[in-house]
Amino acid sequence: MGWRLLIRDEGLVPVPRGRLGDPRDYHRHRYQQGVPEGVRDLPPGVALPLESNLAFMNGVSFTKGCYIGQELTARTHHMGVIRKRLFPVQLLGPVPEDGIALGTPVLTESGQAAGKYRAGQGDVGLALLRAEKIKGPLHIRTSNSGQVALTVFVPDWWPTVAK
Repeated sequence: MGWRLLIRDEGLVPVPRGRLGDPRDYHRHRYQQGVPEGVRDLPPGVALPLESNLAFMNGVSFTKGCYIGQELTARTHHMGVIRKRLFPVQLLGPVPEDGIALGTPVLTESGQAAGKYRAGQGDVGLALLRAEKIKGPLHIRTSNSGQVALTVFVPDWWPTVAK
């Protein structure tokens, strides 16, 4: 993800050779890397830590315990079966001006549900998808009765067991 620095808006960047970036570039980069952030990408009561790749980022402790959802998370981790995962996706084709609605179903070529579009910006985003469905052609139906194909990526930084 590189480095980011949160500072008060008091002028130039205080880091030698640093530059102020556009937040849209940051969000585009994190979507391409499959990194969720905040309640839009990780809706409370809906997003599960392992499906959201938080264990890959050391965001889950399997020794600490005592957090909400800890028993389900630990049991799923030790069983080693995570059927759905938050994947980075790229939309292929014209994206509606108002974007893709959060929670829009992602469908296989035959129309079966493969998962849901979680969040995005422009032609990149995150989708919670069934791992066995990511190889085939996938698409999203848009609000104007159109269809947008999407490609799923497995980021290089993910552990090989997840690929």
